[in-house]
Amino acid sequence: MKISLIATTAILALTSPVFAGDAAKGENEFKKCKACHEIVADDGTAIVKGGKTGPNLYGVVGRAAGTVEGFSYSDVMKEAGEKGLVWDEETLVKYLPDPSAFLEETSGDSAGKSKMTFKLKKGGDDVAAYLASVVPAAN
Repeated sequence: MKISLIATTAILALTSPVFAGDAAKGENEFKKCKACHEIVADDGTAIVKGGKTGPNLYGVVGRAAGTVEGFSYSDVMKEAGEKGLVWDEETLVKYLPDPSAFLEETSGDSAGKSKMTFKLKKGGDDVAAYLASVVPAAN
């Protein structure tokens, strides 16, 4: 029984995605993102003052892609959200290094591009952990 439990635990550890992102590091890494993105709570409280070229990232984890009201997304981003793409840490980690390649792979549309041209080659797991920490409180 003990060996079976150890084997099961080992298999789960090797097959389950591990997101060991550090939210504190991600908050620092987010400084690269604030040129285009802000994080503003629903009540208007600015968590991170930033640009408005990209959508507000408050509550992005758990939100369908391409759905911030008033923001002009690419067609492929809106379509991804309509087809069920919901941002979570795993998806953000895959998206951040090359947003257009991610959307092309996800949609199968080689013409589909993200408006986000910045590529976060390192630290995406930390940024994803940080963004997961700035979400509306559950009611």
